[in-house]
Order: sequence, then structure tokens, then C-alpha cells
Amino acid sequence: MMRASHRQPGFVAALLHRLSGLALAAFLPLHFLALASALRGADALDSFLAVTRNPLVKAAECGLVLALSLHMALGLRVLVIEWLPWRERTAAAVSLCLGAALAVGLAFLLNGP
Repeated sequence: MMRASHRQPGFVAALLHRLSGLALAAFLPLHFLALASALRGADALDSFLAVTRNPLVKAAECGLVLALSLHMALGLRVLVIEWLPWRERTAAAVSLCLGAALAVGLAFLLNGP
């Protein structure tokens, strides 16, 4: 079995894809908590959402949006590598994925309140 190494092409992309996936998985319990508070009524939801006014939480939300767009872009990279006859030029593909993730993430952030 061959172990991944930082010298292998695509290592950084695979690492970023996995880390962004972990960040999204860590967010899910908080999301379910917000949904559960909504089921308990408007007052419970309002008290939960009051926490989101904290600047640290807002920064974490921005990071979450960027992690989501990064995970999406790098996931599309994996699909292209697996399903199409095209083989990546690693630096160009990773740069393209990072640029696309940043563009999508910023588009979502600019449309937010």
C-alpha cells in the first residue's frame, strides 16, 4: 500500500478536500441544534440566533461558507479525474479549484446581510 506524501501530485488538493469536509461535518451538530430550537418556537430560535451576532461567530460563518465552496470545487475536481479521460495538471487544477471556491464563497458572502 502506498502512503500519500506531500511530494505526490494532488496531495494539497486532497488534504484541503478532507479538511474542508471535516469542517463541514463539525458544523452539522450546530445546524441540527438550530433546527431543533426552531421546532421549540420563535423565542427559542431567537435566543439561539442571538449568539450569531458575535463577531467570532460571524467570522466562523464566513469560514464555513468558504469551506463549503472549497469542498464543492475540489469534489468536482475528483469527479473530473475519475470520470473523464482528462488528467490534471496539478498546480493548475488546484489553483483553478481554489479560485473557483473563493469566487463562489465571496459571492455568497456578498449576498448575505
